[in-house]
Amino acid sequence: MTIGADILDMLNTAAPFNLAEDWDNSGFQAGNPGWEVKKIMVALDVSMPVMIDAVRTGCDLVVVHHPLMIKPENSIDFSKMPGSVIELAACHKTSIICVHTNLDKAENGLNDLFAEKIGLRHLKAFYVSSARCPDPENSIAGIGRAGLFRTPVALGQLAYDIKRQFGLDHVRITGDPDMLVHTAAVCTGSGGSLIDVFLNSEADVYITGDIKYHEARRVEECSKALVDVGHFASEHIAVDL
Repeated sequence: MTIGADILDMLNTAAPFNLAEDWDNSGFQAGNPGWEVKKIMVALDVSMPVMIDAVRTGCDLVVVHHPLMIKPENSIDFSKMPGSVIELAACHKTSIICVHTNLDKAENGLNDLFAEKIGLRHLKAFYVSSARCPDPENSIAGIGRAGLFRTPVALGQLAYDIKRQFGLDHVRITGDPDMLVHTAAVCTGSGGSLIDVFLNSEADVYITGDIKYHEARRVEECSKALVDVGHFASEHIAVDL
């Protein structure tokens, strides 16, 4: 019999939970690790529609990328999120597991998949905290990825290729569309906090989501480039992964 704890162990092998950022809440979210698991649903978020569908289709476990809760809740109100999901989980014996920043950072994880989809090669971690890794220079398990394109590509063409690759209506760019880019840094999700890392790196373009106006201006002033694909667009491939 397979139980939730077995699935948790498998996920820990693929994307070790000790890689998760200190602020993150990856791991077991709700339910009981001892409950039997025969059917699993995988989703980006554990929304009410997802949870209702999981219950309707007889799933015993929901595995998601984004946590049900990032910060501790002071009270659990079943009439609103996240309490409404927790109530369904308890009543229908459906557990919830989240693989968030550990999946982002793991080797062969979300950032590797994103980077490979846009044609980056010779990948290395974009940013590795020395507090998290004894040998940052030789680690792939870090935040984001940096790499080289097979041949230089114009920024405008790169933006178009990314839009087509991920089936997007639009992307936002900063920089001269005719600028040739040789190297890129990527960070799935929201990468604005790493703007300084990008500006001090060798990467020509930074591909991420949730970039703010003043962050984009700083990149422009440094004659570098940005492609903002949005938070969802850079992470919905977690379901496939």
